[in-house]
Amino acid sequence: MPYVANTAEDQRAMLEAIGVASLDELFAAIPAELRLDRPLAIPPALSEMELTAHLAALAKKNSPAGDKVCFLGGGSYDHFVPAIVDYVASRGEF
Repeated sequence: MPYVANTAEDQRAMLEAIGVASLDELFAAIPAELRLDRPLAIPPALSEMELTAHLAALAKKNSPAGDKVCFLGGGSYDHFVPAIVDYVASRGEF
């Protein structure tokens, strides 16, 4: 689903629906010292190809659990389960 920004009219209608006159009134309950008063420190936008390459580079830093010693599962270790087990276990008579 594509991102569609809210227009000023959309924002006015939403604020009206919840019974506040402005965004300042909506956030009045949040103490001023907790509000962000600067732009977010995020890097500039990337093209789709640049983003795909960046995410691929990040993914390469991960190690699959099968390549390392895995201590997750509290004693449950990798083991082979024949495909027939699922079939037999799903039969109604069992």
